[in-house]
Amino acid sequence: MDFDEVVSKIIEGHSSRVILQLARETIRQAGIAAEVALYLAGSRLTEPALRATIVNSEVIMLPYVFFVFALVARFLPHPWGFTPLAASLLFFGARGSRRQLWLPLVALVAFDLVLTKFVWVFPFTWDQAVVWGWYAAILWLGTRLSKNPKPVWIVGASLTSSVSFFVVSNFGTWAFQNMYPKTLAGLMTCYTMGLPFFRRGLEGDLLFTAAMFATPVLLHALSGAFRKESEQAAV
Repeated sequence: MDFDEVVSKIIEGHSSRVILQLARETIRQAGIAAEVALYLAGSRLTEPALRATIVNSEVIMLPYVFFVFALVARFLPHPWGFTPLAASLLFFGARGSRRQLWLPLVALVAFDLVLTKFVWVFPFTWDQAVVWGWYAAILWLGTRLSKNPKPVWIVGASLTSSVSFFVVSNFGTWAFQNMYPKTLAGLMTCYTMGLPFFRRGLEGDLLFTAAMFATPVLLHALSGAFRKESEQAAV
């Protein structure tokens, strides 16, 4: 049984359940945030304090929101690899629940299987497994940012994700597909042909990473302003 047959059987048995579980978890997280907002709306908190607490609850939702955004973006035109995928994995690793780090990884694998089999109608090859390993590595890299959220570390992680994807994805293409000769010259040609995609991927990773990691900072600043307003009103 070749790789294509193996993953086809996996799709038939598991992919729909994984996608459904991701949808349920996203809805559950949204429901929790909504319940908090509704509860607080009925409480006796002052309006600024209420707004500050709701903003904090929205920050908790961000890893799931950004990851779902990255999944949806896979169905949209993304010229030359300009996508939020790496940024969403870094952010989920840094801000998401440690118990649910498996969720984006399994969801991405399931989406890759479905897209490759039913949308793009390509055969499965082992270089896709290399990319799945990269997903896991970027999630792990994101967990390192939870304790080192300084801009220099975030930019460094974004650059690392871009360079590593360029290296491993092109190596997988050279090693497991028949597009290039299995020689050093063939490998160098593969990397050379991938350079235009690397540039756009790098730009996208930096842009989306900056936007995603800046969002909770802005929301926390907004929350602090609301709380300060509440304290001043209480005096």
